[in-house]
Amino acid sequence: MSGIEEIRQFGWILVVIGLVIVLMGGVLLLSGKIPFFGRLPGDIMVKREHFTIYFPIVSMLIISAVISIILFLVRK
Repeated sequence: MSGIEEIRQFGWILVVIGLVIVLMGGVLLLSGKIPFFGRLPGDIMVKREHFTIYFPIVSMLIISAVISIILFLVRK
């Protein structure tokens, strides 16, 4: 590849990374407004007397699937 093609390809990679970051930020901003997000079946919450541990396993799987679909569509 020539130098210009490498720079152009690197530019597209930066654009895609930027879009993913913007989408993740949007999800974080809107996550409190989506009533079921974070409390899906499969999300694990352990409450004890002095601490709480939360594992949003299913929510993260959904986010991962959405990001994978978006990246697949961008690559096409």
